[in-house]
This record gives sequence, structure tokens and C-alpha cells, in this order.
Amino acid sequence: MTTPLAEVLDGQRAAELRRAARALLKQPLLLADGRYADELRLVRRHAAELRQWFDRNTGWHLQVDAQAARLRKIPGVRSDPTHPAREATRTGAPFTRRRYVLLCLALAALERGESQIALGRLADQVVLDAADPELAAHGIEFTLDRRDERLDLAAVVRLLLHLGVLRRVSGDEDAYVSGAGDVLYDVERRVLAGLLAGHRGPSTVQADTLEGRIDELAAETFLDSDELRFRAMRHTLTRRLLDDPVLYYDELTDAELGYLTRQRGFLTTRITELTGLVPEIRAEGIAMVDPEDDLTDLRMPEQGTHGHVTLLLAEHLSRAAGPVTPAELARRVRELAAEHGGFWAKSAREPGTENELVAHAVTRLTALGLVTSTDRGVEPRPALARYAVGAPVVLEPGSHRPPAQRKARRP
Repeated sequence: MTTPLAEVLDGQRAAELRRAARALLKQPLLLADGRYADELRLVRRHAAELRQWFDRNTGWHLQVDAQAARLRKIPGVRSDPTHPAREATRTGAPFTRRRYVLLCLALAALERGESQIALGRLADQVVLDAADPELAAHGIEFTLDRRDERLDLAAVVRLLLHLGVLRRVSGDEDAYVSGAGDVLYDVERRVLAGLLAGHRGPSTVQADTLEGRIDELAAETFLDSDELRFRAMRHTLTRRLLDDPVLYYDELTDAELGYLTRQRGFLTTRITELTGLVPEIRAEGIAMVDPEDDLTDLRMPEQGTHGHVTLLLAEHLSRAAGPVTPAELARRVRELAAEHGGFWAKSAREPGTENELVAHAVTRLTALGLVTSTDRGVEPRPALARYAVGAPVVLEPGSHRPPAQRKARRP
């Protein structure tokens, strides 16, 4: 039997819409000449429907033009530190506080600058701005005379290159760091203007604490009616279902839990229709699992020595009755090295490396919502039970058994 043309076209349109939505969730900034150029074309084609969906369900604003698409994502949990900005290098080292400050100062300098700028000129402007007495009062100062400070600025610039804010015209950052040369960049002002995702300008923020300033930046309409409060809860819960590896019920307020209990089917169905993520519903919470295994910035398990150690420690922690101290985990790594060390990198088998291996594993497991770190040690969370060898899997009626991979939130 021949499939009607209208059904074929509807199927193609739905597949395009899903691909465009997944691309925006994976990479909220798509550029016409970047690796997601094909996805940008799809986003432009379906911009109206995508904009309406994200506005209604998440409160995220989608801006699209011929050169770029920017989904201004605001996380459901703004205090989560497990997904920092990272170096645009193979190591992917997380940004330090100093690098975050340098990033903000560099963006401010670029906003005031011309369409081209040299790295040396950018550095001079950052040094001038860093002399602000208010920054000095918080112990922040830069001279960029030291090599480590120039390395930090180079890391910031490479992140901006990766994001498409800058385009290298000539030169090399390593030459600048060593004092042997300079670098010239084009400034992509459209991309620069779209980076800030808050609902208000930073200059209007009055709070003194970091948490307060972040809350003010992301503050939305004053919730003076039941309708607005319900809309805010829908936005927050949908953001968390889309971005977080697991949404645990015990992390919600009573009002949020009540709303989720009533609207769970509606919320998860809407997400599945747009993205293809499948809900796994358990007694402790909900995970929207990705059958395609690519809508994530963290994988579990991952390849290599760190990945193997993380998986083995996950299995060990899944059987723990309570918190496990880092010292106990280090002892377990030494035991694992005797058993599995032949498959690990040579450096990982050296005495004293177990603490670094444990720290890496705990960081990853925390980011995936599988453990939490407290004063008592590393505590397993319910979702870690899937990594217990031979443990039974009990699903609620109507839920699905997903692959081992869970999505993790992207910035």
C-alpha cells in the first residue's frame, strides 16, 4: 500500500522539527558557518513553532536570524555548579573564578570595541577595567605580567573563538602567552550581543551576594496570580526535565510536587513529542532518557581509564548503605588497580593517583545526579541503583526501560 503524500510530508516535517529542537538543546547558539549549519537552516524553517513551544513550556526566548539562532536558556536550578565553562582544549579543564572574571571583563571590552581587535589591545583594556576599586575590594586584580595570567586570558579567548564571538585573522595565542607575538581577531557582534541570557541588564542588579545577583538576573514577571504561579512552575519543571539528568521529587517544593503530580503526563508527553526523550518514572523521580544517546555533555560510562574507574566506583557505591568517605573510595581504587590495572593507563597505576581518580569519578557522578557529596562523605542517590550489578529494575506501569546513557545538563 502506498503511503499518502500528506503523511510522508507530515513525517518529514516532524523529523525536521525534532532535529532542530534537539540541536538547540545541545548547542543553544547555532551559527551559519559552524558545525551545526544544517541544523540552523532547520531552525530557521521552523522558527515560529519552536519559538512558541519554548516560550510556552520553558520561558526560554528563541532569537533567529540569517546568521545565528540563540536559545536563551535559563536553568531550572541556578545554584548547580557541576557544569562549568571549560577550556576549549582536549583537557577541557573547568574555568576558575579568575577566568570567569576575565571572561566578563573581556566581553565588556569587546562590547565597547571595534569590529577588529588585537589580543594585546584586549589585554590592555582588561587591565584598565580590572583596576576598578570595587573589584580590588573583592581581591580581584590583573596585571597580565605573569605567564599564568596570560594563560588565563588565552583560555578565555579560545572559549570565545569556540563560541563564535571571535574569529582569528592572524597570529596565535601561544605566541602571545610567551611574549613572542600578538593575535588579530574579527569580532562577531551579533553573536556577542546574544550571549547574555538573563531577563534584565546586569547594571540594574542591586543584590550584594552572588546568589542574589543571579536570582535578579534571571527574575521573571512578578507572580501575583495563580495563573502566573502555575506558569512559572511549568517553566521550572520543564527546564529541569529537559536539562537535568534526574528530577528528584525530594528537591521540589510542596507546590511544585503537587503541580508535577497533576501534570506529569502532560509535561512529559510534550517533551517527548518535541525531542524524542523518553520518560523513566520511578518512585523517587523522573529522568527523560535519550534513546539516541547524543543529547548530553557527559556520558556514563565513558571510555578510558577515568571512565572505567568511574563505572567501577558507581557499582561499588550503588551497594553502599550510607555515605562512603573519600578515603574509603581511595582504598577501593587501590583494590581495583590490582584487579583491573592492566587495562588502565600506566600513570593511573602509580601510588598516590587514587585520590585524583576518586575526585574525577565523584565529580562526574555528581554532575549526572547519581551521588551527592556531604560532610559525611559521598552519598548514593536513587538513580545510581541502575549501576548495581545484578540489581532488579522495577519500573512503574507505563514507564520505559532506557539504555544506560542518561542526558546531563548543558550550559
